Amino acid sequence: MKLPRVILAADRSLATEALHRLISPYFDVVATVSNREALLSAAVSLKPDLVVVDVGMPLLNGFKAYRQLKVKMPSVRIVFVTTNDDPELAAEAMKIGAKGYILTQSAASELVHAMQAALRGKSYITPQIARDMQESLLRNPHGGSRLRLLTARQRDVVQVLAEGKTMREAASILGVVPRTVAFHKYRVMRALGLHTSADLIRFAIRNHIVAG
Repeated sequence: MKLPRVILAADRSLATEALHRLISPYFDVVATVSNREALLSAAVSLKPDLVVVDVGMPLLNGFKAYRQLKVKMPSVRIVFVTTNDDPELAAEAMKIGAKGYILTQSAASELVHAMQAALRGKSYITPQIARDMQESLLRNPHGGSRLRLLTARQRDVVQVLAEGKTMREAASILGVVPRTVAFHKYRVMRALGLHTSADLIRFAIRNHIVAG
């Protein structure tokens, strides 16, 4: 019986190896990649049925990689794995079209179940996060995170700068000129009431744009 084809995308080799061992009895892992560019290239050439992505991939995060992947492969299905149990992040993942959002500390069977559900066109979220999402919606139905104030490009800028990149390095990663990075940083800090680069880093950590 032909197994579903899967690509694993995570920035840590140990995490990728662990995921590979967990799912290999049920899926054909056709590639393991560690960054956005490699994911896009492998997905286009190998045409997987499903992609499992670490939300916290460096430089441009898993959400950004997914949006770009969907442009190239609209039918691809994705399951996010993460250490982050923030219900707002999970809600964003599902909003952009993910089929699963699983905590890395969940049982192996849960990840397999989520992947199998995704292949059937169903969605799966770790139950505790799903409950927290419902409670968060009841408490604040219109949403209140300051993260919502930022555009997708501004979030990219915040992430790359918070990872310690210089203006010039950030510009190269994002494919813009340093002046554009500086402009977005200024707009973000003004919108959020931040005053220093340290404030920006703390904001990025608190809002799970980068790991603390």
